[in-house]
Amino acid sequence: MIEPPSSESAGFADIEHWVFDLDNTLYSAECRLFHQIDRRMGEYIAALFDMSFDAARRLQKDYFRTHGTTLRGLMTNHGIDPADYLDYVHDIDLTAIDPSPALDRAISRLPGRKVIFTNADRKHAEQVIGRLGIARHFDGIFDIFDADFVPKPDPGIYGAFVERHKVRPERAVLFEDTAANLAPAAALGMTTVLVRPGEDGVVNDPGAPHIHHVTDDLAAWLTDAVSALNGKD
Repeated sequence: MIEPPSSESAGFADIEHWVFDLDNTLYSAECRLFHQIDRRMGEYIAALFDMSFDAARRLQKDYFRTHGTTLRGLMTNHGIDPADYLDYVHDIDLTAIDPSPALDRAISRLPGRKVIFTNADRKHAEQVIGRLGIARHFDGIFDIFDADFVPKPDPGIYGAFVERHKVRPERAVLFEDTAANLAPAAALGMTTVLVRPGEDGVVNDPGAPHIHHVTDDLAAWLTDAVSALNGKD
């Protein structure tokens, strides 16, 4: 784990909003839950266009690179029903995630409001935080429906998010597993934390100037941040 600095240098004493991405952030990418979602994306495309799984995977990744999400590419180019797609790709085995009492304790000690900001949908987010045992802590979820299906890192979505949830960027911290998604947040004045290892195939530069902190253990990092706020060693 990469530990946070003191509360004074990190600015945590001024934080009012703790904003969390969902997949590969609130749970570790090492459990490979998102691998299930990724595979079902390929299966959905293969069935939709009656193509091989390998060809579907190539199209899936092309849409991800060019449109920000596979869903956005499918909607833009083929007009698919987003609800049907999301129901299919999120029909997964959540037992891959273990409940996290440590994360529950850490989030419970954070002062201020906690909000989820995700490219997934609300149903999936609620299932994940329910499985983790942390649902009670969150005041809101901003999902892909709220974003009108425009995904992070589109800068306009960050503006919509802060307006919807009355977030003061200079008093907010965003936790994300994708470095590119932290750049618009930093531009608005948010403190940013990159959570590793992140999704397979996504290149993250932990030394990028818009990344303020890095961790490979979210629960421990939050515990240390609270200890710093309280003036503990």
